Amino acid sequence: MKKIPMRRCLATNESFPKKELLRIVRTPEGNVTVDITGKANGKGAYISKSKEALEIARKKKVLDRALECEIPESIYDDIEKVING
Repeated sequence: MKKIPMRRCLATNESFPKKELLRIVRTPEGNVTVDITGKANGKGAYISKSKEALEIARKKKVLDRALECEIPESIYDDIEKVING
């Protein structure tokens, strides 16, 4: 039986299989992007694909702390587009 990697959502603090979460990456150059593939190079942070988690992340600035940089509003807009499909 294959082991399923689990990751914790920063906003809700719940564990999910890695494929069910959205990865946000700070690249070595310092750019912040939404990583659809889950394999981009850099420091990653995970949040669940729900509007509630996005609002918590935005309000409490959990992504700013996890990635150790300021997250532009455009990244939150990109995350919202991915969540909505």
